[in-house]
Amino acid sequence: MATLSVCQPRLGGFSFENCRRNALLEANTAKLGCSIPTARKTGTTICGVVYKDGVVLGADTRATEGMVVADKNCSKIHYISPNIYCCGAGTAADTEMTTQLISSNLELHSLSTNRLPRVATANRMLKQMLFRYQGYIGAALVLGGVDCNGPHLYSIYPHGSTDRLPYVTMGSGSLAAMAVFEDRYKPDMDEEEAKSLVRDAIAAGIFNDLGSGSNIDVCVITKGKVDYLRPHDEANKKGVRTGDYKYKRGTTGILTKQVTPLQLEVTEESVQTMDTS
Repeated sequence: MATLSVCQPRLGGFSFENCRRNALLEANTAKLGCSIPTARKTGTTICGVVYKDGVVLGADTRATEGMVVADKNCSKIHYISPNIYCCGAGTAADTEMTTQLISSNLELHSLSTNRLPRVATANRMLKQMLFRYQGYIGAALVLGGVDCNGPHLYSIYPHGSTDRLPYVTMGSGSLAAMAVFEDRYKPDMDEEEAKSLVRDAIAAGIFNDLGSGSNIDVCVITKGKVDYLRPHDEANKKGVRTGDYKYKRGTTGILTKQVTPLQLEVTEESVQTMDTS
């Protein structure tokens, strides 16, 4: 017997079928004693500022895995091209592989055009790639560089939206860093003022965010020159332990003592090199 399929016209407006589906799934998992996995919180403070002659990028060096510090001195400022660098926040593997892929594509573009790539080109390639994956690539980026049109600074969000601003911050410590920028930023700063401002912004993120910590890396990009300072400063210096926890032999009394002799057979071993001729 043939089945009839009635074609209903698609109605306009938004569809909330997935919302009802998600609510039903959540109710069923709660009955089974399970919990729906949540997004993992990542910790980082990255920022950048445009000054009179170029761009200064900054980042902390702490990599976390949940509430565990996985790496105390990881590099979050990634190479894109000789005149463009990119700070990454979010999932470490996503930021690393995304910047490597765009760096490779930009190198091919530079070889075909026989000129240095523009910062806007790198921005467009990054945002198109991230938008294609609808936010599933957890890479929040701060892109900075100097090209034939001068210094440029972009913030790129995981879903593909971008902003071009004179100073930007990203990561879980971005609010503390932005407070420093909004208080002390001024246009046409010199290099030392910009480096000091970026250093203090990253330090604010380190001291006010548990996901940020360790050292401060700074990258200064000017026309024809890149100065990558790693580490630029150590915000959290390890203190010296004042207490002594060594005790003299006999401080703790021994209640019982038993010595069991082991019957061991001593054998001699010799190593000979294998003839591979």
